[in-house]
Amino acid sequence: MPLFETESLVLKSYNLAEADRIVVFLTREHGLVRGVAKGAKRMKSRFGSMLEPFSTINLEYFQKEDRELVSIRHIDLIRSCFEEASEPEILHTFSYFADLLISFVPPHDPNETVYRMVKACIDSQCRTPQEIAAIRLYFEVWLLRLGGYLPDWTHCDACKNPLSADESADVKADFHLLCGKCRKTRASHELTGSQRDVFRTAQKVSPREFMEFASDKADALDNVSRILRRIISNVIGREVAGEKAFAVNF
Repeated sequence: MPLFETESLVLKSYNLAEADRIVVFLTREHGLVRGVAKGAKRMKSRFGSMLEPFSTINLEYFQKEDRELVSIRHIDLIRSCFEEASEPEILHTFSYFADLLISFVPPHDPNETVYRMVKACIDSQCRTPQEIAAIRLYFEVWLLRLGGYLPDWTHCDACKNPLSADESADVKADFHLLCGKCRKTRASHELTGSQRDVFRTAQKVSPREFMEFASDKADALDNVSRILRRIISNVIGREVAGEKAFAVNF
């Protein structure tokens, strides 16, 4: 029974029996891992508060070949997210991240790029509603991009011509775009040039740089994120957090 050691993010935990918990981790080297933390519910548990959601830890675990659940041997806390997660809107957003990662990331499928992206979002120190909205969109863009589901919003899907920087385009049912010359009727959703610029910039800069870039772009963040959530819902086959849950109030 091999022993593994890896840096990890705690995503979520569930009660198991009387004293144990099942914990879901996103690991740097082994992808999504579910493990049993024996005695985690006891008052004097050796895990203490190290299994709090979104904490960064060093995880040691054993894994049997015929079992998906691993056996947690030891945990060292690297960084706690307790202070950030005490803010309801940040907690809600980080929980949204965890829910989508559990739906998107296959168990035991290594993807260090996904790990680094998620960790950078959690470490971004977002505080204001606008910063939280920016990090949420950044996460949505990169989750879809790394999963191979991000649409091309640089060209018209019909004529294949590049969309100009100030051109508005209609969003098709398959989430590709139509320029004004190719559309026959106005779609229910459209993307302006400035909104596509927000979408492009999220793919080029770090989370903290994107927060600064998007500091005065509340409407663009909201509109692009609405469309990205529709794409995510199609990918995972169920609705994600509703429009009201992530209403941006400034």
